[in-house]
Amino acid sequence: MSKTLTGGCQCGRIRYSVDLENDEAYLCHCRMCQRATGGFAAAFTQVPLAGLNWEREPDWFQSSPIARRPFCSACGTPLGFAFLEGDDKMDLTIGSFDDPSGFVPILHSGAESLHEAWLDIKDLPRLYSKDIESVSRRWKAAGREVPE
Repeated sequence: MSKTLTGGCQCGRIRYSVDLENDEAYLCHCRMCQRATGGFAAAFTQVPLAGLNWEREPDWFQSSPIARRPFCSACGTPLGFAFLEGDDKMDLTIGSFDDPSGFVPILHSGAESLHEAWLDIKDLPRLYSKDIESVSRRWKAAGREVPE
């Protein structure tokens, strides 16, 4: 049973829809993904190219001799990862989906660069953006509510 999900970049210039067979996702901890996303890991789901439809083709950066990455050159949103040749699938970033809540992480990839301190963080204090004065004040000054 497949489902169609949608997503895109922060500014809305790049949009996609994709037919997915499952809700499996993974974290890639390799240094290339850390640098490409600016995070401790990149959260991805693997998708069939045949089921992926770009409403507008993303920009692409060849990040290594074996792979390239789609992104939006207007807002900088990283959208995925694809090998240069020989594959009928690619990865999309979980955060670029309109509703990423249904994905379930099933493994760690690129574990040679994994940062253990970032894995078990469930007991850290949680601050909500609306409760952070410096954030909420700026949104209010812009005439808007703090986005969820």
